[in-house]
Amino acid sequence: MKSSEFFQEAKALMPGGVSSPVRAIRPYPFYTREASGSRITTVDAEELIDCCMGYGPLLLGHSHPAIRAAIEEQLKKGWLFGTPTPLEPEYASILVRDHPGLDMIRFVSSGSEATMAAIRLARGFSGKNEIVKVEGGFHGAHDGVLVQAGSGATTLGIPDSAGVLPEVAARTRQVPYNDLDALEDLLTRSRDIAAFILEPVMGNIGPILPEKGYLAGVREITRAHDVLLIFDEVITGYRVGIGGAQVRFGVRPDITTLGKVIGGGLPIGAFGGRREIMEMVAPAGPVYNAGTFSGNPLSLAAGKATIEWLHANQGIYRTLEEKTGVIAEAVAPTCCGTMVTLGSMFKFFFRKTPPRDYVEAKECDTAAFRDFWEKMLGQGIFLPPSQFETNFLSAAHSDREIDAICTAYRACLSK
Repeated sequence: MKSSEFFQEAKALMPGGVSSPVRAIRPYPFYTREASGSRITTVDAEELIDCCMGYGPLLLGHSHPAIRAAIEEQLKKGWLFGTPTPLEPEYASILVRDHPGLDMIRFVSSGSEATMAAIRLARGFSGKNEIVKVEGGFHGAHDGVLVQAGSGATTLGIPDSAGVLPEVAARTRQVPYNDLDALEDLLTRSRDIAAFILEPVMGNIGPILPEKGYLAGVREITRAHDVLLIFDEVITGYRVGIGGAQVRFGVRPDITTLGKVIGGGLPIGAFGGRREIMEMVAPAGPVYNAGTFSGNPLSLAAGKATIEWLHANQGIYRTLEEKTGVIAEAVAPTCCGTMVTLGSMFKFFFRKTPPRDYVEAKECDTAAFRDFWEKMLGQGIFLPPSQFETNFLSAAHSDREIDAICTAYRACLSK
């Protein structure tokens, strides 16, 4: 069967024919048969250079031999027990060691689950009810963070999805990214805010980078107002370096959420923080969190193999940063937009200057992006199919493939 035929069948069986909305590419998504390294092969026998990388988790590339070997070894032992396994403290000790903001950690099954648990924990620890998020920041698909972007800090949150109770959304306030004055003003006026949750680097509409001093200012303001700071590092964790954004920018949050890279391509999430906060989590404390697949041994084995490889090959971070820099230089002569890079993350925005927040990102020419995306696919380059999703490189992207990406960018932006 071809991709078009699979999609026709899927539409009759699954809402929109997909398992996640971002995959609903018009007129139909391509279906992947297999993947290796930096390339995926579709059921239509097309080979594509992948700059999506599973939306971030595949930092080492598809089907990396070290990760595959770890999964195969664990499969021999079993893949679900309903009991603790030695992998849990072994892997937890690595994650805690690498992140200044972690004294203790709890494994869960997804990034969404991690942020949901982190917010519940912040409320349980502080005794306060409201949270603040950044406009346009994405923290998963649970009710408390599905708040309409742009509803603003001075008004009650507005649900961004049917089925979200208005009274739940009303507990979530918003401030613009890179705006310390807005955060200071809101925290001064409200005494019932448990936590400020933000992506230190906005990944789901970016990358949009923090301006100099922004994250340090956020830390200072939240501490002054006795508001917990949650860094959502589901994307940036191990993507921008060992220890994520909190190490790269030198800012220690109270609570951290992780996902994506720490699972090596298998489902995982984690949340952690200061010891006195984490000791509020059940069974040690009254904040409930549980899950049948939490600490799944296959995910832990894949993740542990990934992080051990990164520790043994830390030069890969500089190499990947150089490669995204090469791509940025290749498109520098164009006049229709601007490239933003950070480590192995990159994105071409159809806007004259790099966006500094959600409002500016929304000014991008999305019609131009759609035309560009289709042309890039025609050149054999798979980018995330949205102006508001970050592109990713992996350790598997060779210099030859970077040259191919650069050539495609130049060709598709000049047409």
